[in-house]
Amino acid sequence: MNKVTFGLRNLHIAFKSATQTGTTPAYDTPIAVPGLVRLAPTAVGDSSTFFADDGAYYTVTANNGYTLELEIALLPDTLAARMFGWKIDKNGMLVETSDGKPEKFAFMAEVQGDQRNRRFVYYENQASRPAKERTTKGESVEVGTDTLNLTSSPILVGDQMIIKGDMELNDSNTTAYNAFFDKVYIPDFTTTSKTGGTA
Repeated sequence: MNKVTFGLRNLHIAFKSATQTGTTPAYDTPIAVPGLVRLAPTAVGDSSTFFADDGAYYTVTANNGYTLELEIALLPDTLAARMFGWKIDKNGMLVETSDGKPEKFAFMAEVQGDQRNRRFVYYENQASRPAKERTTKGESVEVGTDTLNLTSSPILVGDQMIIKGDMELNDSNTTAYNAFFDKVYIPDFTTTSKTGGTA
């Protein structure tokens, strides 16, 4: 078991596919995006407390997902076009349009641990237009980065509303862990009984 985690790497983006059937979401093949710098999530949702018998009698908490800042070295134009619904013209120019239809996507990445690495996925994300500051080069070179503002919302999988998942390598999940970036991992909520059947 890890005592600490550190680092951030292996960003992959997988756009949602139109081939979804039922309540199992479908995604295109994940695309590796180099240059992951920072991920800063902020939880969305609040709690409400009902008071009775001179105290807090019942508390309910709403989990509405996250807003996130995802900072990378440089967002490729092909991904930007799909994320924001923009166009790329015949000469390769990325064109911002006013009526674009953004595509939703999952993203995955990995943090390191003192014992085992931990991989995670956010399932239902939409990006808003980035505002990138440009500065002249001074005595030292400061690298400019792209910061994406994302909204990560709950999504229905089977009969569960899910938002994100974390997977740490253990003795029984080697296959799923090693294939984590090959396709978007969909949770399996079945459990194995002592007799070998499923519950």
